[in-house]
Amino acid sequence: MKEKRMDCEKARNIDIVSSLAKSGHFPVRKTEKEAWFLSPFRSETQASFKVSLKKNYWIDFGTFEGGSTIDLVMKMENCSVREALERLSGNMDHFSFHRRPNPTKTEHKANPIEIIEVKEIEHRALQNYLSSRKISTKTARKLCKEIHYRIGGRKYFAIGLRNRSGGWELRNRYWKGSTSPKDVSMIGKRFKKLAITEGVFDMLTLLELMPEIGNGHDLLILNTTAFVKRMTTEIGEYENVELFLDRDKTGLGMTELLLEKCPNSRDMSFLYEDFKDMNEWKVKSAKDEVRQRIQDVSLS
Repeated sequence: MKEKRMDCEKARNIDIVSSLAKSGHFPVRKTEKEAWFLSPFRSETQASFKVSLKKNYWIDFGTFEGGSTIDLVMKMENCSVREALERLSGNMDHFSFHRRPNPTKTEHKANPIEIIEVKEIEHRALQNYLSSRKISTKTARKLCKEIHYRIGGRKYFAIGLRNRSGGWELRNRYWKGSTSPKDVSMIGKRFKKLAITEGVFDMLTLLELMPEIGNGHDLLILNTTAFVKRMTTEIGEYENVELFLDRDKTGLGMTELLLEKCPNSRDMSFLYEDFKDMNEWKVKSAKDEVRQRIQDVSLS
């Protein structure tokens, strides 16, 4: 017990500003008593994350959370005290936010994305992100990879979905982007049935809820609704098409277009009629309610 208290005490004394600097976060402004940062937990333009230099504690005024270095690691990694202490030991090489989680708009615009590694999804931070979206790592691995990439000399990592032209759709908790060329992602090309979603998390949600769908349907992820019009001929070649598009103005418009151009299409968005998309429905609804509604649906 004494050793554990010593470990905690030592960890609490680790300088928060220095730790944030190692992870690529630097003060927006600094005084003798405090340093202000853009929150490492989300994207923002006004600094709301304060570190007291004298007391070595942080507070996020966006959520009114705060605490010691240990609390910071626990929140960033969604882990226990014991796991936080493990991450804070040594040189912190395995500490997930040692890389800044999202490039700035200026960096992204001025520099191309360079893919440096493609691997199976293993990183704890990405698995935690998937969990927050109610997607299992096992399901995500069916379609996605863990992508490590570089923008302007800085390294980042994300969940990646490859499109059929060789480009990547990239997603992590803080940022989403894509490499060139931009295109749709098509899984399979052997069935007479097709299921369509707008984004990767909606398709992963579909696979979580209907694991068997890939055994009888090709899967099309548009990656952007801008591709709908140019895909109508290809979509029209299928005997049956299920549409799981977003229920915002753009998604509903594209659904209407496909129903008109492709008579064999069926709008499935009634499943999540009170939500923007499938993933939001799964995340925000009771598990039993989602399961029951899925059981009541028979795909063509």
